[in-house]
Amino acid sequence: MSPELVSILVLVVVFVIATTRSVNMGALAFAAAFGVGTLVADLDADGIFAGFPGDLFVVLVGVTYLFAIARANGTTDWLVHAAVRLVRGRVALIPWVMFALTGALTAIGAVSPAAVAIVAPIALSFATRYAISPLLMGTMVVHGAQAGGFSPISIYGSIVNGIVEREGLPGSEVTLFLASLIANLLIAGVLFALFGGRKLWARGSVPTDGATGEGDAGFADGETPGPGTGTDATSGTATGTGPATSGATPATPATPAAPASPTAVAVRPGREAGDTGGPGDTGDTGGTAGIIRLTPARIATLTALVALVVAVLGFDLDAGLTAVTLAVVLSTAWPDDSRRAVGEIAWSTVLLICGVLTYVGVLEEMGTITWAGEGVGGIGVPLLAAVLLCYIGAVVSAFASSVGIMGALIPLAVPFLAQGEIGAVGMVVALAVSATVVDVSPFSTNGALVLAAAPDVDRERFFRQLMVYGGIVVAAVPALAWLVLVVPGLG
Repeated sequence: MSPELVSILVLVVVFVIATTRSVNMGALAFAAAFGVGTLVADLDADGIFAGFPGDLFVVLVGVTYLFAIARANGTTDWLVHAAVRLVRGRVALIPWVMFALTGALTAIGAVSPAAVAIVAPIALSFATRYAISPLLMGTMVVHGAQAGGFSPISIYGSIVNGIVEREGLPGSEVTLFLASLIANLLIAGVLFALFGGRKLWARGSVPTDGATGEGDAGFADGETPGPGTGTDATSGTATGTGPATSGATPATPATPAAPASPTAVAVRPGREAGDTGGPGDTGDTGGTAGIIRLTPARIATLTALVALVVAVLGFDLDAGLTAVTLAVVLSTAWPDDSRRAVGEIAWSTVLLICGVLTYVGVLEEMGTITWAGEGVGGIGVPLLAAVLLCYIGAVVSAFASSVGIMGALIPLAVPFLAQGEIGAVGMVVALAVSATVVDVSPFSTNGALVLAAAPDVDRERFFRQLMVYGGIVVAAVPALAWLVLVVPGLG
């Protein structure tokens, strides 16, 4: 049995054990990287650690640290209600606002993970507060980032178009951009319809000035508040929990309802989703119920978030290092608000993602990825080779760098593209879409950021949901992209 095949079988075993025994997959992957790297690939410790994603580790820690501080001092609550006011209380529009925002950021030049790192914590905080499925909100953010990811001035678009030019292949920047935009927009529409979007429309509007930091009291038209405990503006009594429902009296406690969709993730016991976690929040309203005021700590946190965006997009600084620096500054200035933030960093997610990607690095170091790609490229049937390359791009990209796999697979496609039986434009676009739309996987950078950013959720359940959805995308999208873009001979 070849070393490459052994490494793939070990990866399958890691998945099986993690799924059936509830062992952290990252820890298993570290052990597998050690075993395969030492016994099969003849790598030393330096060779094994070469695949450790140090940059992603810092991004995950830094961003979750910064937004843990923002949650603790009530800044995310202020942002959530600002988003509600932006769409005049139509909660159903918020997932689309987040989709458009991340798409705009990547289209103007943000790296996809940077855009997701900025938007996902805000989007997932909103999802928790208003009983929107975290799976819906998280995937809308990721698909939004990929929708704008191939504009002619974007990072992904520039890289792919540069590879095409270097390999001497015909290309179309507009086709690449529009194909990714349309594919992700269609997927987002399906997700919205399946994962609670229709219920959100039926819910109607919530008041844009009637929610407090300790719940969502004061709903119009007799609606009960979203997750968390609302406070009656007059009596100060709890008004209820659960998703908004019509016909309830604001002063009457409501029975907790089910999440907005079957895929919604339950709030962890012991902490209310509406709780800002910051000390002194009850006094922040200044005696006026339904208003979240900007305190000095919140103003500083908002300034830090803006600084993160400017540093990443305007000066191309590392998102993780910038976030850690800003979090340290806030922690130094307001230690009481920030004391719990380090404990709320998604350490289990960090272990999981870094372990899996370290093992993928071992696979790349021992040539498993190249071995699989070259085996497919040598097939004598161009259309079959094309669809297999799309699947390899999707599967590998679900665990590794999307840009990296595109950079490897496009050159591998050159020999049979030169035969003229496959349209070069369609093939390149199909590879690009297949390799990026799967970034919803919890093992990819974007999926990991979504998993880490979701507050007050059962992370194991959310991880499984993302993994199942990512598997569906991996299984379906490459075939559809091949059928629509490659079979007709586009380009």
